[in-house]
Amino acid sequence: MAIRLIVGLGNPGPEYEQTRHNAGFWLVDALAGQPLTREKSFNALAGKIKCAGEDIFLLEPQTFMNRSGQSVGALARFYKIAAEDVLVVHDELDMPPGAAKIKKGGSSGGHNGLKDITAALGTQDYWRLRIGIGHPRTAASQQAVADYVLHRPRKEEQQLIDEAIEKSLKVIPLLCEGKFEAATMQLHTTAK
Repeated sequence: MAIRLIVGLGNPGPEYEQTRHNAGFWLVDALAGQPLTREKSFNALAGKIKCAGEDIFLLEPQTFMNRSGQSVGALARFYKIAAEDVLVVHDELDMPPGAAKIKKGGSSGGHNGLKDITAALGTQDYWRLRIGIGHPRTAASQQAVADYVLHRPRKEEQQLIDEAIEKSLKVIPLLCEGKFEAATMQLHTTAK
């Protein structure tokens, strides 16, 4: 068991590019190092990288967050990638900006992208890399959650989110080697 598919969650289009909900896209963009290719059959931007000597698929669904499972399910079925070999990178309201954590399985925590992926894969047993974006109530904001995730982070929040993404990128090779415990320990001890 090792990661063969890394999915970044977000919403397509320039109006969403810099919003908190696109933290998953930000990490996958940084990992790819170049623009991904539009793949109509998966309704996504996709690409491959070499990681730990293996070809790893990168995917950014272009279906909007709530329908992310369509792209993930299609690519996983086509390339016969098991759910436990999938890493979904997403924004996490219940963690402060600057935090990043890895976990396998569990509920969607109200995240509609994860709900749709769980439905498409038929299981919750895939890996998640959660990038903290904070919650409007802890940011002393009166914004509704839907409004909050679809707005740009404040400058100081963006800097912390970028740092969390940088820390996360350093453990991706361990995940690609199937060294989940080592990756988790390294990220969780260096993340805030």
